[in-house]
Amino acid sequence: MASSAPLLQSEGGKKKSGHSKASIFYGADEYLEELKKKYAHDHEIAALKNALPGESDPNAAGVAASNDKMLKVEKNNENRSHKTNRLFPTPNKPDPMPKNLAFLFTKITPEQMMYMWNVLTAIFVSQCTMVVLYCAALATFADHWWTCTLTFGIPFAYIAIQNIYIDHDVMHGATFPPHEWQRFLTHPFADFFSLPWEEFVLEHNRHHASTVDLLEQGEFGWDPEEFHYALQQWAGPFAENWYKYLLTVPWIPVIHFFGLNDTGSLFALEWWCHFPDEG
Repeated sequence: MASSAPLLQSEGGKKKSGHSKASIFYGADEYLEELKKKYAHDHEIAALKNALPGESDPNAAGVAASNDKMLKVEKNNENRSHKTNRLFPTPNKPDPMPKNLAFLFTKITPEQMMYMWNVLTAIFVSQCTMVVLYCAALATFADHWWTCTLTFGIPFAYIAIQNIYIDHDVMHGATFPPHEWQRFLTHPFADFFSLPWEEFVLEHNRHHASTVDLLEQGEFGWDPEEFHYALQQWAGPFAENWYKYLLTVPWIPVIHFFGLNDTGSLFALEWWCHFPDEG
């Protein structure tokens, strides 16, 4: 059920928290204040989020738009794409808003943001616990390697998939963690090295700013994920070019395995070779 509570409380209803700045735990009000400071510091993220279709993040509203090529939507004076001449999309938000659709447009509350980071933290703790238990199982049952490995590996693969899904939702819904140490546990099992959290957020928002239609990659600027989709789209309509897809589509899981994915090492190298200036 959607919450009807406002994102920011009124001055009259604002409660003072007993937590200090040094406390490891603090409330929603303090989190919102810290969120605004983080957006001001990481202004590149704020600029890109504000450039996306739809309503911008209210906590990033104080950051001005950027003229840097990597931090803006590429379009002409008529608000059209240089590549396709299509108008930059605007959300078709119902007015008046039907009650059964209101939950789709309800702003996420700070309590919900903190909850999302708690879930992500719980996943990290679970992954570390599973690794320790796997080691203990191998030490205790040395003759049952396959049993121990499958018992560990199958659930770990599942929770690792959930990890990146939740990473994605946290990135869009609650960009910055309530506590600084949480930014180091977002995707430590993804690869030997990968993008740190802030650059992961920046890269993915660059993708959304450039590609608003997955059938037209990089329509409004350079998209760091263009190569992923090129293997699916370069051949043209499937009916006439099905044999070409047989040559490219099987490579998609291969390049993912070798790190050309959002949290992979090859993808990190690709991003660092382009940002801040796309070449």
